[in-house]
Amino acid sequence: MDQNLNQYDGNYNNGGNNQNRGQDNQNGQGGPGGNGGDPKKQSLIILVIAALITLFSISMFMKFMTGSTNQEISYNEFIEMIEKDEIKSVVVDSDRITIQPKQVESNNPFVYVYGGGTTYYTGKMEDDDKLTARLLEHDIVIKKQVADSSSVIITILLYYVLPILLMWGLLSLLFRKMGKGGPMGVGKSNAKVYVQKETGITFQDVAGEDEAKESLVEVVDFLHNPGKYSKIGARLPKGALLVGPPGTGKTLLAKAVAGEAHVPFFSLSGSDFIELYVGVGASRVRDLFKEAEKNAPCIVFIDEIDAIGRSRDSKYGGGNEEREQTLNQLLSEMDGFDGKNGIIILAATNRPEILDKALLRPGRFDRRIIVDKPDLKGRVEILKVHAKDVLMDETVDLDEIALATSGAVGSDLANMINEAAINAVKMGREFVSQKDLFDAVEQVLVGKEKKDRIMSKEERKIVSYHEVGHALISALQKNSEPVQKITIVPRTMGALGYVMHVPEEEKYLNTEAELRDRLVGLLGGRAAEEIVFDTVTTGAANDIEQATSIARNMVTRFGMSKKFGLMGLATVESQYLDGSASLTCSDTTAADIDTEVMKMLHDSYKQAKKLLKSNREIMDKLADYLIEKETITGKEFMKIYRKEKGIPEPEEEEKDKKETPEKDKKETPEKDKKDISEIDKKEAPQFFQHL
Repeated sequence: MDQNLNQYDGNYNNGGNNQNRGQDNQNGQGGPGGNGGDPKKQSLIILVIAALITLFSISMFMKFMTGSTNQEISYNEFIEMIEKDEIKSVVVDSDRITIQPKQVESNNPFVYVYGGGTTYYTGKMEDDDKLTARLLEHDIVIKKQVADSSSVIITILLYYVLPILLMWGLLSLLFRKMGKGGPMGVGKSNAKVYVQKETGITFQDVAGEDEAKESLVEVVDFLHNPGKYSKIGARLPKGALLVGPPGTGKTLLAKAVAGEAHVPFFSLSGSDFIELYVGVGASRVRDLFKEAEKNAPCIVFIDEIDAIGRSRDSKYGGGNEEREQTLNQLLSEMDGFDGKNGIIILAATNRPEILDKALLRPGRFDRRIIVDKPDLKGRVEILKVHAKDVLMDETVDLDEIALATSGAVGSDLANMINEAAINAVKMGREFVSQKDLFDAVEQVLVGKEKKDRIMSKEERKIVSYHEVGHALISALQKNSEPVQKITIVPRTMGALGYVMHVPEEEKYLNTEAELRDRLVGLLGGRAAEEIVFDTVTTGAANDIEQATSIARNMVTRFGMSKKFGLMGLATVESQYLDGSASLTCSDTTAADIDTEVMKMLHDSYKQAKKLLKSNREIMDKLADYLIEKETITGKEFMKIYRKEKGIPEPEEEEKDKKETPEKDKKETPEKDKKDISEIDKKEAPQFFQHL
């Protein structure tokens, strides 16, 4: 049924010698990318081998083209051929007779063109007069070999010298193109060079990351006005490491720096350094920095630097010789220049914990710039940037969309704006409406409506009670988020129905009471199934997974367990990716943790059943209404809830404010709705409870 899907940030977590080796490799004969000897000597050897192969190929080709062979025969066979009139002509030399037989039909078209065929030769056994008489008797053409030095020279030039010269020219051109990149350019840097006009990106195109922009604006100002910084003794930072989750705009920020600074921008990925051949990575690092020095001042941006900058510690997969050589060369090159050259190294990663410590130290990457998920104000600014070229009507409220997408990154928001525009065109409208934007949010998070899926009446009823169970507990608890929408229309991402919550405000901390109420809400769908149908289904799988994750974090990381108290039992390994945590305790303690988590979930489930049983009539009416309408808004849901509870509507409550009992005020969900958000400087995730 109901899977409590936290689409954004579902885990409640927080927000020497090697350098010398790299330098030796640069100049040593056996280092990575090194030649292992004199380059000129190697080029000469390659040329000689290529020339021999060329001559052999030409010889074979000419032999194939002419179709001729030169076979030796005995003098008796020569006399026999004369007697049978099989000889067309002969060439008489001082000690040899070359025999050209009469033309024979051949399927090879080149034989006729070149006047070829099989030729024979034999030793000269008779004097010239007797041989001449014998040949003239049979009307055979007789030729005498005349020494011609010019023809020999031409033959040598055409068949030997000219091919070698051509090969020499081709190889020289090839080596000139390759530079010092090695065969086929495998050691050449693959960095793409952009100039300001080609990037077309400035800081105005980057929103929601004010702190990161501020750090990079200083770098740009240093490039434009180095005098006022050097006057006081300040130096240009050698490098800046951009760290943050995927999609937050790290690459966009790097391009904006280049666009603002109006300097060449070298862009490449960490994987571009790695190839099949050993030593290629180090060679490409050298070539990259050599090109950067030629184009200084400039910016070098290495995306996903963890591909080559992974720690050499065995804990993080160290021991790869090629990657270590590349890293050593990078460390050496970053030590080999200073800020006066105007070369700035920008790098991006979402796995800073696995980077080598030598790479992170000041002097290489002087600044670590956190590009985190934007807050509410940042999301509004990002939406405005992406919506500036989109036609929107007067109903659009980007603040409301930003509040509904808590935890989203810039790429998510850009995708939502684009999907909203596509939806508007699909519906035949010329402007994007607020409904299009909310539909786009749901489409990105849970997929499109699966209108062709037909569920049985019984399944629809189960799904309806499941979703109502979530929504009703949210209304009954004061620490839950207001309900925005309830639907039992299946979605393409597998949801048979879901409840959409929208927080009233942005928060950065959770109380223990809020998290415990969250556990009760997650298990409300399963509790409703058991109460109404006296059985359970597989629909609560993701609800259980989410609840277990929250309970485990409460025990192991947040110190919200009476048994373990303030003891930290887990540590986060991938802060900017999945946020997964690994236990740092013994097996015995891990078993006790499982017991504590199980007890916490059991108590929450018991509380969920208690709340729903005491409000069974309201749950039945809400479920019947949802089955009939398939989709209801939060306002419709709260109207039925207030009516059954006898709570006045907000308008009436405002009029009779003095007469309203204090007890009823506490029961009004909107009064005390609080945001469920991530602990420790993380924004509130958008919760979709779905089946």
